Amino acid sequence: MTDPQKPRAKIDPRAGQARMVALVIAGTMLLWMGAQWLGGQMGWPARYVFLFDLAALAAFTWALVVTYQIWRGRQG
Repeated sequence: MTDPQKPRAKIDPRAGQARMVALVIAGTMLLWMGAQWLGGQMGWPARYVFLFDLAALAAFTWALVVTYQIWRGRQG
């Protein structure tokens, strides 16, 4: 089991937020690139592909806001 004498490492609650931001950024980029490629292959009109652009911008804006909050939280 666990050793009661062994000190536990402090778990930073912001680490989970930072991980979530990293996953959102990576996932958004992959999905956006896939949508651009698929739209080009299938001949989708630009207005449909533009919806993926707006969704990617929304996800990146969310990631920027959360990253700013993490940064401000570590300032003091």
